[in-house]
Amino acid sequence: MAENSASGDACTYPEGVPCWVDAQLPDVAAGRRFYGELFGWTFDAPRDDATVWARLRGAPVAALTPKTDGRMPTVWTVYFSTADARALARRIEAGGGQLVTPPRSDGDLGGAALAADPQGAVFALWQPGRHAGFGRRHEPGTFTWAELYTRDTEAADRFYGDLFHDALFGPGAEPDFGRAPLTGVFPAEMPPHFLVHFLVGDCEAALGTAVRLGGRVQVPPFETSYGGVAVVTDDQGASFALLQR
Repeated sequence: MAENSASGDACTYPEGVPCWVDAQLPDVAAGRRFYGELFGWTFDAPRDDATVWARLRGAPVAALTPKTDGRMPTVWTVYFSTADARALARRIEAGGGQLVTPPRSDGDLGGAALAADPQGAVFALWQPGRHAGFGRRHEPGTFTWAELYTRDTEAADRFYGDLFHDALFGPGAEPDFGRAPLTGVFPAEMPPHFLVHFLVGDCEAALGTAVRLGGRVQVPPFETSYGGVAVVTDDQGASFALLQR
């Protein structure tokens, strides 16, 4: 997540709330071109081989990160906010999950960890410092939802319900996170995973732009309880969803 400028966002997200997303890409410069045109993002850093923050109207909305190992997946990752990444990491392991990358510091920006739930779906933690997370969300061109596709929905409910109870079920909770079984729109061999959703005003128009830029429609538009969704891969193979509400 590291980058050299502050977010300018004073909001600190409660524990268990999705607060940031990043994409690990083979070619960050190509990612800047693709997402810049698709979502209207601008980017902080001019260097093609460095992590860059994406901004919408000046506020941070995501990061693009260069892959340091070709064996790593090309993927979007969702970060959940926490006041104490080490304590939450211990609870993840106690609940049957595992740490992929132990908690580490990103200097005064904050600290991060990468984890997997008991079924193997990967997600990240963010302990805010100078960078709290999204400066904008729930606006066209920004993060609006994270859907967990899992084989055992009851087990997922127990794990995440224990982990992020207040964010999911507490007083006034308005979760940006749901779950669905790995059946229906995805093939049965698809591993459990989180799918990052970006809000768009016109899903069909956004799909047309994504395809023109070299992306691919992975799952055509379908209706969910939280809106109309289409699943797309960018021109480097990272999957994400477009959500129209």
